[in-house]
Amino acid sequence: MQVEEARRLLVEGLGAGPEPPSPESARRVTAQLAHPGTLGPLVRRLSVGDLELAECVRLSYRHVLGFDKLLLLPGAPRFMLRIHFWHGAAGAVSEDIHNHRCAIASAVVRGRVRMECYEPAADGVPAVAYRETIDGPGGAWRLRRVGDARLRLLHTEQYGAGRSYGLAARTLHRVVSEEPTVTLFLETAPQRSVTDVYVRSRGHVRDCGSVRISGSDPGRTGGNGRAAGTGRSGEARAGGEVRAGGAERADPPPKTPLPPAVYLAELDALAASLGY
Repeated sequence: MQVEEARRLLVEGLGAGPEPPSPESARRVTAQLAHPGTLGPLVRRLSVGDLELAECVRLSYRHVLGFDKLLLLPGAPRFMLRIHFWHGAAGAVSEDIHNHRCAIASAVVRGRVRMECYEPAADGVPAVAYRETIDGPGGAWRLRRVGDARLRLLHTEQYGAGRSYGLAARTLHRVVSEEPTVTLFLETAPQRSVTDVYVRSRGHVRDCGSVRISGSDPGRTGGNGRAAGTGRSGEARAGGEVRAGGAERADPPPKTPLPPAVYLAELDALAASLGY
């Protein structure tokens, strides 16, 4: 697939009207682009490094949760198409429960992730609520404490290679990857300027009451399922402990840029694994 063809699919799939795209439309186009026969040629084309390399590398980085975020196709403010390389349990840090500024979609190319969806509930586990902002594209995250909260786990779902999901902007979720995994991740047009982050109180990090929804994508259940991580701070990161008395949690550490050689090597390895 040529780069301009992929852009056309994204523009047509997400729509050009004033309304934000639906999670399902984002999921459909992401699943189409994630097919090995489509993604392989596209990644191989990008891996030669002559297409917007400087911009893509500038906005690619090692996430504080331990996975690599590689920008494939910049299209802000309409879309940003990325590859996420999850390196497995060795480098993993648990995500906090969070939502997003926009509708998102994710398709698993290789490996497996587990997604948990949550909702506020008086009988839920205790957590501390934060509002998160970002200092512009590629900028640093900032956290501001909002107050105490309680969240209830709605369901847990496993996603393996070939599966995809779409999530509305405000859906609360967290994603866990315990093995090397590659996902194609789509951010759509922003609908809000902040995200909500919930840090579960120590002693309540093991959730109960999970209900598995067999054979369904949370993004297809009325917009109440969200998934695939864009990145939130983890329980074990620097400054990550929630202290008694509600002390402020430290902002996440700065993003670690990926050197161009690493960016190109990871794309090259992915293209080869897809047979291209």
